[in-house]
Amino acid sequence: MFLHGTTRINANGHLEIGGCDLTELAQEFGTPLYVVDETLVRLRVREFMDAFRSTGMKFQVAYASKAFCVMAMCRLAEEEGMSLDVVSDGELYTALQAGFPAARIHFHGNNKTPEEILMALDANIGCFVVDNFVELQLLNALAADKGRHVNVLLRITPGVEAHTHEYISTGQQDSKFGFDLGNGTAFRAVEQTLKLPNLKLLGVHSHIGSQIFEVEGFRLAVEKVASFAIEVRDKLGETFTVLNLGGGFGIRYVEGDTPLPVGTYVQAISEAIIATCLKADFPLPEIWIEPGRSVVGDAGTTLYTIGTSKDIPGVRKYIAVDGGMTDNPRPALYGSKYEAVLANRANDVAREVVSVAGKACESGDMLIWDLNLPEVKTGDLLAVFSTGAYNYAMASNYNRIRRPAVVFVKDGKADLVVARESYSDIVGNDLIPERLRKQPVSL
Repeated sequence: MFLHGTTRINANGHLEIGGCDLTELAQEFGTPLYVVDETLVRLRVREFMDAFRSTGMKFQVAYASKAFCVMAMCRLAEEEGMSLDVVSDGELYTALQAGFPAARIHFHGNNKTPEEILMALDANIGCFVVDNFVELQLLNALAADKGRHVNVLLRITPGVEAHTHEYISTGQQDSKFGFDLGNGTAFRAVEQTLKLPNLKLLGVHSHIGSQIFEVEGFRLAVEKVASFAIEVRDKLGETFTVLNLGGGFGIRYVEGDTPLPVGTYVQAISEAIIATCLKADFPLPEIWIEPGRSVVGDAGTTLYTIGTSKDIPGVRKYIAVDGGMTDNPRPALYGSKYEAVLANRANDVAREVVSVAGKACESGDMLIWDLNLPEVKTGDLLAVFSTGAYNYAMASNYNRIRRPAVVFVKDGKADLVVARESYSDIVGNDLIPERLRKQPVSL
């Protein structure tokens, strides 16, 4: 059993995180329940910050809020000195409501609406990461209407395919994101941006994928992006001051996952940038990165109550939990794998192999296949590890199932940071037209 962060088994044989007994959390907050190890989140952030400080380079570490965006997480990111990456008006609104400094917010997205751009302009955010030619013109026009000059990075696809799932690999040429480096589109985007009076070009952004366990992809991407910056300097006389290398740093979900220490990724990135820039006498730019999963992923645990079971002799035994694809769609989307234990009987010896089914009305609602557990009983608590990223963020109300609560745990205290949805929340935006209103039955 691999235990992340402050997770341990206490004297009662119960799983404990942040000094909080998960059986007690289930009684207090109900299940399903997302439990976030605040100490581990802060540790992960500090690993990135310390690694970059050791390089002596200028840098920004921006939390990729798409991984897990709630106001409490935005506050934590600010406290730890991070910038913040948002990709929608909802994420931007969340950050602003949390009081996150707008000057440290970067706005991403391949299809920003005029309304979203105006909202960001009114908030005076720090930087737009521009994804296409349509957005370039739209942003310049809207900024002009506001009498504003805005900082921009151009998102480029460097032609690097990371070792990751095809749905989350974003650096290759055939991608919905960014200006392609290989066919000259990125260079034309720079030329066009320099002619737009209300945009200030800081540099470029790239992102090669997610859940990456090696440094070669990052090194290659750095070399391509830095070489592009040198080409722009030499041909157009424009010197980039920022290179954003995105995120994608892997975490451990199951045995066999081999994430590298944060410092190894950072060292590879910084060494490649320094070597490329020194060779061309190019001033060292400020380096930005955007970790999301690697900040919150392994700090999250989802707690379920086990309900029914179905044993098919000679085939498989299913156990069903009170959540599933509505609070974790990743297995259905990507075939993602997880490890789990019984939180209320963590020391018991595994005696059977079961597959964990969700309660949604979909045969594909399976969380874990072939999991070794003690003999499972109705009412047991199942703790699924490494669910801090893209679980709450992707949760839905399919079957009108209410989304779970979220608690931060630290030093024996559990703080509710997202309340469990109520039945009123489920129907809160529903409207019934007058013609469908229930009429008195005439006798």
